[in-house]
Formats: sequence, C-alpha cells, structure tokens
Amino acid sequence: MTPDEATPVTAGRASAFFLLDEVLGYLYPAALRVAAALGVADHLTEGPRSAAELARATGADPAYLYRTLRLLATRGVFAEDEAGRFALTPAADALRTDAPVSARSAILMLTDKTFWQPAGELPATVREGTTVFERIFGTSFFGHFSGDPATAAIFHDGMAGMADPENPLIAHACAFPDSATVVDVGGGHGGLLLAALRANPGIRGVLFDQPHVLAEHHLGELGADDRWETATGDFFTEVPRGDVYLIKRILHDWDDEESVRILRQCRRAMSAGGRVLVADSVLPTGNDPHPGKTFDLLMMASLSGRERTRAEFERLFTEAGLELTRVIPTGSPLSVVEGTAA
Repeated sequence: MTPDEATPVTAGRASAFFLLDEVLGYLYPAALRVAAALGVADHLTEGPRSAAELARATGADPAYLYRTLRLLATRGVFAEDEAGRFALTPAADALRTDAPVSARSAILMLTDKTFWQPAGELPATVREGTTVFERIFGTSFFGHFSGDPATAAIFHDGMAGMADPENPLIAHACAFPDSATVVDVGGGHGGLLLAALRANPGIRGVLFDQPHVLAEHHLGELGADDRWETATGDFFTEVPRGDVYLIKRILHDWDDEESVRILRQCRRAMSAGGRVLVADSVLPTGNDPHPGKTFDLLMMASLSGRERTRAEFERLFTEAGLELTRVIPTGSPLSVVEGTAA
C-alpha cells in the first residue's frame, strides 16, 4: 500500500483521537498529587536532580517516580534535561511548601478522596440530580469534616492555600469606608479579612466561623489586635452586626434556598447603608471557558452548591431583600458581587 492509499484520518477519527486523549486527563491531577504529597519541588530548590535522587529523598520508587515526573514535564511542570534530571520551572514553583504563594496544600485538598471519589460517581449524580457524597462517606460533606479532624485540616489548609493568591486582589477590588465594621462570614482562617485590614487601616473586622476553624486563624499577624475580633455561630440563623459583609467561596457551597438564608441573615444584621460583597465565580454565558465552569462540577459532585451567572446571583439577592448593584472584576478567577438593601 502506497502512502496515497493509506487510510485517511477522517473527521470522525480525529474526534475519536481527541476524545480519547481528553478522557485520560484525570491522570494529570493524579500526577500533581504525587508531586505535592512527596514534596518533590522542595527537593529541587538547589538545582536539578535525577529521579533516583528524588526517590531517595522522598521515599518513592525511582522508576515510578520518573514516569510520573515525565508526564508532568509535558505540561511544563518540571523540566527534564538530556541527562534525565528534573528541574523546577516557573509553573512548578508554587508546588514548593515555602513558595511565596504556595499551591501545595490546595492541590492536596482538591485531589483528596472527598472530591475525587464523588467525581468518579458523576453519572449517578447527573441521573439523580443530587450528590452521592453521603452514599460514599456515610454523612454530608461538612458533617464528614466536622467528624474527622485530619480531613478537616486538609480542607481548611487547602482552602487557605487556594485563597492566598486571591485575597490581596479581592481586598483591593473592594472599597471599604473608613471606620466600617467588616464581617467576614465563614471566613475560615481569616486570610481575606487580614488582607482587607492591611489595605484599609481605618476599618475593623469580625471573623465569623465555627470554633474549630477559628482556632487556626491568622489575624494575629496584623499586629493590631484592637482592630479585629472573632465570633462563632451558624450563618444560617444569625451573623454579627456590621457595615460590610464579605462572603467568599461560601454561597457556591449551597443550593439557592440555603444561599438565600445566608444572605437574609446579612441583610437583617447590616447597618443602614450597609453592603454585601460576595466573592465567587461569576460564570460567563456561551462557550467561553472559565475556571468556574470546572469548579461548578466539583460543587455538583460533592455538595449541594453551584457556581452562578450574574442573573442567578440577581435572583438570590432579590429574594433575600437585596439589590445587586454591580459585579467587580478582581484579576482572579473570582469576582465581587455587590448588593445593598433593596
């Protein structure tokens, strides 16, 4: 058979090749988890090392580690030289534990079994219209964390790691009036509130979350303990009084009814002229890619929540007695959805 007589690559075959390549994409985050779990990047700060050297340093099998790093290098995460040694790349730098902006804890969280296993059962979720998380783990998503301190630590450390690159950008995008009391609702370890307090010397803050979460907060790094306090409670039933309410990556955890309940508590507690600032993905319409469209399936698989469009946020705000006034871009995957009393 001559080359001219070879079987052509038809559009159908091209589609098959493309989809078969795409379906194996789950192995890339699996490989990223290996690198994060073993701390590979921490062992490359002094220069390139072979897979055998890295295996000795991390307690891994050298041949298997090599094959894992080889895949990561195809995406620019590490680079293999002609001698078979691997080096850090700009794309891999945030895998370092001590990087100025480290993503290691976030990678370990996002590839933890609490997200990974429900994602594997996505067909059942789509058929049934509800997460199968409780079927897998025997309790709800947040119930699982409250009953398992080790898993809770992975989650809260990971959330803080994911938030660190975003927080200064979000705090800069928000305009806080001098002397305002800013309540960070479900604020975790306080990274966003800390960034807001640093950028706005005239405001004071209240970090509102559950006791076991607040035990690990970082507000003491501000060096001005008179400007902040912590408060515990359930944001479905009550929130502290304040002027501005920060709600970052909270509403996307919950369905519409639950999200409205949170917003209503903020509406009831806020002072005259107060504002609600929701920091979440705001999904574009159409076929444009957006990180929130991927995160939306993560929410669908493991929780009852979702990422939303501007129109969907507007409906939530209206039902909660708020008026959506604007959507503020932040330079991060999140936008700030601003609301005032209707």
